[in-house]
Amino acid sequence: MADDHTSQAFGIYGSRLAALNPTPTLDKIANEGIIFDNCFVNNSICTPSRAAIFSGQNSQANGVLDLEGVLPMDKQYLPIELKKLGYQTAIVGKWHLTAQPNFDYYNILTDHHQQGSYFDPVFTETGMHFALSEDKNFEGKQYKGHSSDIITDLSINWLKNKREKKKPFALFFHFKAPHDDFEYAPRYKNYLADVEIPEPTSLYDNINNGSIATRGSNDSLIHIIGSSVSKRNTIRNMGMRIWSDEFIKRNNPTFDIHQADGLSDREYTHKTYQEYLKRYLRCVKGVDDNVARLIEYLKKEGLYDNTIIVYTADQGFMLGEHDYIDKRWMYEESMRMPFIVRYPEKIKAGTRTDAIINNTDFAPTLIELAGGAPPKQMQGHSFKHILETGKEPKGWQKSTYYRYWMHMAHAHANPAHFGIRTKQYKLIFYYGKYWVDTDNPNAQWNKASWGNQFAMHTPAAWEFYDLSKDPQEMNNAYKDPTYKNIIINLKQQLITKRKELSEEDGEKYPHIQKVIDTHWND
Repeated sequence: MADDHTSQAFGIYGSRLAALNPTPTLDKIANEGIIFDNCFVNNSICTPSRAAIFSGQNSQANGVLDLEGVLPMDKQYLPIELKKLGYQTAIVGKWHLTAQPNFDYYNILTDHHQQGSYFDPVFTETGMHFALSEDKNFEGKQYKGHSSDIITDLSINWLKNKREKKKPFALFFHFKAPHDDFEYAPRYKNYLADVEIPEPTSLYDNINNGSIATRGSNDSLIHIIGSSVSKRNTIRNMGMRIWSDEFIKRNNPTFDIHQADGLSDREYTHKTYQEYLKRYLRCVKGVDDNVARLIEYLKKEGLYDNTIIVYTADQGFMLGEHDYIDKRWMYEESMRMPFIVRYPEKIKAGTRTDAIINNTDFAPTLIELAGGAPPKQMQGHSFKHILETGKEPKGWQKSTYYRYWMHMAHAHANPAHFGIRTKQYKLIFYYGKYWVDTDNPNAQWNKASWGNQFAMHTPAAWEFYDLSKDPQEMNNAYKDPTYKNIIINLKQQLITKRKELSEEDGEKYPHIQKVIDTHWND
C-alpha cells in the first residue's frame, strides 16, 4: 500500500497521465490478475482509511473519525484473524494508527507525528518500547536514505531473515510515498524533467462543479475552501510550498525558486502544476521501482506465483482536478482507490471488474482468501467470489457510503460531508460542521491542531452528478428536474445505508442532525 497513490497516476486506469507510463511494474502485476475500476474509500484521509482497512468497519464503528483517532490493538481484526489462521504477520513502513500494531513483527515509521520523514526516517521495531515520537519514553532507530528504499530493504530483510520459512506469511509493505511534500529520491531528479505533463481542463475552469457549500454564496468562499494549485486559495495553495526556501531546502536544493516570479496568474498555475506533478510522479516512480525489487525477491525464492499480491493506496488524491490538491473530497479522484490483485492459482489474468467495493471490504476478503470467516463485527463484505470469477455474486452491493468528518482542517479546508455513490450516480450532502459541537461553551476539542477552522460553519448544500454523462463531475445537476425521482431514491438509499452502518447522527451528534433535518428536502 502506498499513501495517496491515486488511480490517475497509473497506466492501467487510462487517465490523462497514463501515456507517461508512471507504473510499469504495477501495471504488469495488474494485467496478470484483476483490476477493480470501482474501488472506493469510505473516508478519504490516512488514519480513518487505514482503520477501516484493518478493522473492516466504518468510522463510527471503529471509533476513528479523523487523524487524531486511535485503533487499539483489540480492534485490529485483520492481523488478529490472520494470526488465528496460522499466518505469520508483519507490517513494515507507514502505520499511522497511534496504538501498537497487533502483528507478530512490526517496523514502522514513528517520527514526524507517525508520518515518517522522506529522508533518514526513524522506525520503531518489535522489541523496542512502543511510544509516539513526542513521548519521553520514545524508542526508535534512524536509517539513512530515502524512505521508499528503506521500507523495501526492511521488508525484504524480514522475508529473508526474520520469518519462519515453514509458515505462511502476511506481509503489509506500506510506503510513505507519494504523500506530500513529495520529496523524491535524488536519482529521479531528471525523470520527466523535459516532459509537458497533461493538465485537467477543470484546473482553469471549474464550470458548474460544486455548490454553495464548496464555493460560498456568489463564490464568496473560494479563497478559503479547498486547497488549490493556483493562487485561488489564499490560505493554502501548492505554489506556497513549491516556490519556498523551506520546501526546497528539504529536497532538490539546486532548484530555482524564482522561476515563478513575475508570471501571470495562468502562467503561475501552469508552472506550479508542472512542478507539483513532476515531484509527485517521481515519488510514484520510486514506489514502482521498489515494488519491482520485492517482486524480484519473491521470484528468486520461488514464492511469486504462490503469493496473493494486493496493491492499493489509502485513498485517492487530487492532482489539480477542479483546481484542488490533497484528498478528503468525495469527488472521484479523491474517493477512488487503485486496487489490483494477482494470484494465478485462482485469478485469471486480464480480469477487470466494475463491481463496487470499498476499503471496509478488504479485511473480510483477505481473511476468506486465507481460509477463514470474517468476524461478525466487520461491516465490510468479502469479494472473494469476484476475484475468482470476475463476476458479482447475487445480491452484491450496488452502492458505497462515504463520510468525511474533519471539517475545515489543516488549511485544506474541506467542509464535512457524506454521500452515496452507485455505478451511475453520486449524491453528496455537505452539512458543514465539525463533529464536536463548537457552539457549546463547554465543548472540548483540539484547539492547538495546526491550520484548523473547526468552529467555522460552512453552508449546507446538496450535489448530484450523473457519472455516465459527466464523469469529470463538472455539472452539479441537483436542481435539474430530470433527476428528481432518482435523487429521491438515492436519499432513501442513503438513509438505509446510514442506518445499516450505524453512521447516523441523532444520538451522538444532534448539532449535525439538526442541519440534516433542516436541509434534507432542499
